[in-house]
Amino acid sequence: GVVRLSYVNLDSLESQVKWGQVALLERDVLVDKLRNVLDSLRGRVVSKNRDELESSISKLAVQLPQREGELLQQKAEVKKLATSLKLASEDAKRIVDEERVNARIEIESARAAVQRVQQALHEHEELSRRTEKQDVQELKTEVQAARRIKMLHYRSKVMDMENEIQVLRAQFAEKASLSVQLRKELTMRKSPKENKDRIYELEGLESLGSCLHIIRRTNTAPNVSDCLIQWYRIQPVGSKIELISGATKPVYAPEPFDVGRFLQAEITFGDDSVTVKTAGPIDPGLGSYVEELVRKPETEFNVVVVQENGNDCDVDPIHVLNIGRLRMKLSRGKAVVAKEFYSSSMQLCGARGGGNAAAQTLFWRPKKGLHLTLAFESVRERNAAIMLARRFAIDCNIMLAGPGDRTTGFVWVLVRKVE
Repeated sequence: GVVRLSYVNLDSLESQVKWGQVALLERDVLVDKLRNVLDSLRGRVVSKNRDELESSISKLAVQLPQREGELLQQKAEVKKLATSLKLASEDAKRIVDEERVNARIEIESARAAVQRVQQALHEHEELSRRTEKQDVQELKTEVQAARRIKMLHYRSKVMDMENEIQVLRAQFAEKASLSVQLRKELTMRKSPKENKDRIYELEGLESLGSCLHIIRRTNTAPNVSDCLIQWYRIQPVGSKIELISGATKPVYAPEPFDVGRFLQAEITFGDDSVTVKTAGPIDPGLGSYVEELVRKPETEFNVVVVQENGNDCDVDPIHVLNIGRLRMKLSRGKAVVAKEFYSSSMQLCGARGGGNAAAQTLFWRPKKGLHLTLAFESVRERNAAIMLARRFAIDCNIMLAGPGDRTTGFVWVLVRKVE
C-alpha cells in the first residue's frame, strides 16, 4: 500500500512540474509579443497618450524584468523540485524493487518453511505409524504369550480334572461292580436251587456305557457262540417283556432306551433254553450332562462312519454329527452326508451287534433307503447323543427308537430319568 501511494504522489508531482515549465515558456513568449506590440504602437499614438503609453511601457519594462526574475527563480525552483522528484522517483523505484526482492525472498523462505513443516509432519506421521505398528505387534506378541501361558495352565488344570474324573469313574465302576455282585449273591441266597441249575450268567456293569456279556458258569454248558440268543427289555412295573430287534449276540451294550428297565437274554441250545437277567434296572448316570447339552441350540460330536446301508466302510476321515433342536446333520468338512428333520421315518438307537465297540456305536436311519452305523470317541458321548436327539425329537412330537422298538412308555421313562 505504501509503495502504491508513493507511485501516485510521484506521478502528480511530475505532472505539476511539466505544466509549470509550459506556463513559463508561454509567459516569456507573451512578454516578448507584448513588448513588440508596444514598440509598434509608440509611433502611432498622439503626444498626450504617448506619454502615458511610454510611462506604462517604462513601468511595464521595469515590471517585466522583475516578473522575468521571479519566473526564472520559479523556473529554478521547479527544476530543483523536478530534480528532487526524479531522485525521489528513482529512490521509490529502488525501494519498490528492493521490497519486491525482499518479498520474493520472504515468499521463498515461507515456502521452504512450509515444506520443512510438511516434511516434519510426514516424518512424524511415519514414525508414529511405525511406532504404533510396533506397539501393536508387541501387544499381539504379549497377548499370544499370555494365551499360551493360559492354555498351558488350562491344559494342566484340565488334565488334573480329567485324572480326577477317571479316578471317580474307576471308583464308581468298582462300587457298581460290587453292587451288582452283592445283588447276584442275594439272588442266589434267595433261590439256591435255581442258582444251582443256572449254567450262564451276565457279566458287566448294569449301566449306560458298559457291555453285558453272557458267559458260561460251568465247562459242561454249551459254548455261547453255538447258541441262539435274543435280548429283551422288562418293564419294572408289570414285568412287561419287549423284544429288542437285532440284539442276537452274546454281547449287548445298554442304550438310553433301556434306562430304568431290566435286561434279559434268552439262550437256546437244541430243544432247551435258559434265561439270564440283570439284577436291577439299567442306571443312566448322564442326567446332568444331558441337561447341560439340552440348554444349547445344537451340539456337535466327532464320529466315524462304520457302515452304510449294511456295508462296511473303509477307514473314513472324521465326520461331524450335529444334533439340533429341529434336525440332525452328518457332514464331512463342507460336504453334507445326511441332513433330515425329526420325523416318524427316522430311527435312532444303540448298535446291536457284538464286540466291545458296540458301546461306542449307534444305528441311525435318517430316512428310508439310508441307514448308518456311527462310532463315537467315547461311550459317554454315544449315550449322550442318543438321549439328546430323543429329547429334542420329543419336543417335536416325534418318538425316536430303533427297529422294532415300541415307543409306549418311552417318553415317560426318558423324561423321568433326565429330569
